[in-house]
Amino acid sequence: MTAPAPTSPDGCRFCGATDLKPFVDLGMSPLCESFLTADQLDQVERFFPLAVRVCPSCFLVQLRDYVGAEEIFTEYAYFSSYSSSWLEHARLYAEQMIDRFALGPDSFVVELASNDGYLLRNFVARGIPCLGVEPAVNVAKVAAEAGVPTHVAFFGAACAQSLLGERRPADLICGNNVLAQVPDLNDFVAGIKILLAPGGVVTIEWPHILRLMRENQFDTIYHEHFSYFSLHTHERIWQRHGMRVFDVEELTTHGGSLRVFGCHADDATKPETDPLKRQREVEREAGLDTLAGYARFTERVERTKRNLLSFLIDAREQGKQVAGYGAPGKGNTLLNYCGIRTDLIDYLVDRNPYKHGRFTPGTHIPIHPPERLEETRPDVILILPWNLKDEIAAQLAYTRAWGAQLVVPIPELEILDGQP
Repeated sequence: MTAPAPTSPDGCRFCGATDLKPFVDLGMSPLCESFLTADQLDQVERFFPLAVRVCPSCFLVQLRDYVGAEEIFTEYAYFSSYSSSWLEHARLYAEQMIDRFALGPDSFVVELASNDGYLLRNFVARGIPCLGVEPAVNVAKVAAEAGVPTHVAFFGAACAQSLLGERRPADLICGNNVLAQVPDLNDFVAGIKILLAPGGVVTIEWPHILRLMRENQFDTIYHEHFSYFSLHTHERIWQRHGMRVFDVEELTTHGGSLRVFGCHADDATKPETDPLKRQREVEREAGLDTLAGYARFTERVERTKRNLLSFLIDAREQGKQVAGYGAPGKGNTLLNYCGIRTDLIDYLVDRNPYKHGRFTPGTHIPIHPPERLEETRPDVILILPWNLKDEIAAQLAYTRAWGAQLVVPIPELEILDGQP
């Protein structure tokens, strides 16, 4: 059984309800991964509303899809392999799945939105047949060159049927931080149902809306993320498509995520676990199955904006040079919402060569290689990928030689320990 497609562009992406309620409004913003070249700075740039709503029926937190997925993801600036901690996360995941579900040479693993092969290469190394499904042509090319079989396509029911015509059903389907980027949830989940072998397992990871609210992670909201999930809503989606959740893990990635384990609804070999039951209770206590549970988020967001701007303005008034570390999508939400441009931050650095020589969308801050920090020795370094702050702080330990302050903006403005 599958859920009907929503009939109204203003309706809920999952259940079709039309009376959606405000959650938070971050103003107008460009696409967060649309980095600009120098010759594009004098051209018209498109901005879209970043107003988030919550469905009063299924409690899915969501944006309207102002731009089609094809425009966002056909060529993409994000490469997973540039984060050491994320690579380690992927390695540990592969080891855990191989051990827990006894995967081997006779198994078949499929990753949805497989990016540059960062995760599947761990299965390749163990001789386990696998396939990545990745819509971004430039990123998929990197995966294929690294020896990870990759099918270039947007995943959904039609794609799943096509893959079944060429390959066997999947014993493990994984998707890390992809469900939020799917405009047609029902088609995507229907595809998982089709491709999953009897007795197979699907694992899906996504940033938890409860952590987003409790830790003020508003910068993880951007147009590339159409939806923001609770376990409550995720389970309702799975149930409508003939699947069920049997386990869940809490993760530290992306500011706090859930890894949800699913199977076919009639698979009696996978009983519900205690962590799943506890997580349901945590969400019930937080009110995530009521509209009241989503109220008052805007107040904290606005306070964070005022505090960050006050800090940067004060630093400038003192004649300090300010740089930023990292140019992630979340950083562009923060920069545009707060109106931070080169009057407050001189430049950003990033490890991804794709972004070097480009400029941030909307705010037009130049992006350089990390070596720029040593060359200019800024007084303040604002860490935009705050979810990697420990990893980045270790990388930037050398900046203490000239007394640089390392600062993170989320959940609240913080000068990291050990900094002057």
